[in-house]
Amino acid sequence: MRIVLQRVSRASVRVGDEVTGAIGVGLLLLVGVEQGDEDDLGARLARKCAELRIFPDDEGRFNRSLLDVGGEALVVSQFTLLADTRRGRRPSFTDAAPPDVAQPIVEAFAAALADLGVRVATGRFGAYMQVELTNDGPVTIVFDSADLDRPRRRPSRSG
Repeated sequence: MRIVLQRVSRASVRVGDEVTGAIGVGLLLLVGVEQGDEDDLGARLARKCAELRIFPDDEGRFNRSLLDVGGEALVVSQFTLLADTRRGRRPSFTDAAPPDVAQPIVEAFAAALADLGVRVATGRFGAYMQVELTNDGPVTIVFDSADLDRPRRRPSRSG
């Protein structure tokens, strides 16, 4: 699973003439589900996104989470996050999970955010969507589910 998280002062998603989701201060979460992703992954990443301290405190430091600031989340499925551009000029999307696998995982991700107390708005899975946002900061972070279980590298203290 790959998520592009953007801290926003507002964001909305439109399908045709209909706004399917809109939020104020919070996070725009573009979500791509990869082949082999497990059902519980959405809940694990939802908690990580909701608790990530990327909102400023009174001194301007990243000390507050989405939960701390009472922010909202706009979840938009985006299989193109899994594009493989290593060969040729046309991206390959073979690493993206098929829609029947991806949709329940994206929905579980959104439901897990809501279970944490976050107001969640969504796009429409599989639809052609137009997303508008005002990126705050700008703050943009990319999560890859493979990074969840990988040990963190620490700089060596030799010398």
